[in-house]
Amino acid sequence: MAGGMMRMAALLGGCFTLANVAVAQDSSADLAKKLSNPVASMISVPFQFNYDRGYGPEDGNRETLNIQPVVPISLNDDWNLISRTIMPVIWQDDIAGPSGQQFGLGDITQSLFLSPRHPGPGGLIWGLGPVFLIPTATDDLTGSGKWGAGPTGVALKQEGPWTYGLLANHIWSFAGQDDRADVNSTFLQPFLSYTTHDAWTFTLNTESTYDWEGDQWSVPVNVMVGKLVKFDQQPVSFTAGLRYWADAPENGPEGLGFRFVVTFLFPQ
Repeated sequence: MAGGMMRMAALLGGCFTLANVAVAQDSSADLAKKLSNPVASMISVPFQFNYDRGYGPEDGNRETLNIQPVVPISLNDDWNLISRTIMPVIWQDDIAGPSGQQFGLGDITQSLFLSPRHPGPGGLIWGLGPVFLIPTATDDLTGSGKWGAGPTGVALKQEGPWTYGLLANHIWSFAGQDDRADVNSTFLQPFLSYTTHDAWTFTLNTESTYDWEGDQWSVPVNVMVGKLVKFDQQPVSFTAGLRYWADAPENGPEGLGFRFVVTFLFPQ
């Protein structure tokens, strides 16, 4: 893992060196602010890499690459339907005691938000819709084995350089493998970000999950910094940061992890 950490550090250094590429500051800052809005009217394709450790008695580790395309669909002059997909590709080692290594897909989470095209009174931006859990995992230890569904919503405001809000959902399982535990979980993601005029973005959030079946919290706190640059006319955002597990189930992750994200943007 030490070699992998050194390679990741070199990659981060190279990416942030590229951040010195000349960009049109105003338009890049606007795009960076849109990227902080989960229901912005813009196609984006983030590739989000996460490393976490401390699983179980063997101090297991997990690397997850979340592929997260966001696609807005214009319904009319007043409304958008925003599709947000999370498809995890997982590498893990001894996360459940001496359970060996697994590599493959996790479960896909698919959200759909009906959202006004323009902010409402007081500048409120919001979206509501359904969320679906799709059992695409290729191994019992990378997924739930259950189909699930429930409501999801987001509300936020953007004032000057600041973006703040909350994204939430709740998923209940309704079908799947009978010998697997039911899914009954609430996800809460409060977020706060600050975007500078030259398209740097500083973000603080949590991605907390409460498991009502197991009566336990998972609370990673993420601190991240990102920079939006342009290669020719293609906007790309690079983000890196640390995550701290403030709370987790017994045998869950602990301590510090890290995150690195490359996001391709396709403004409409």
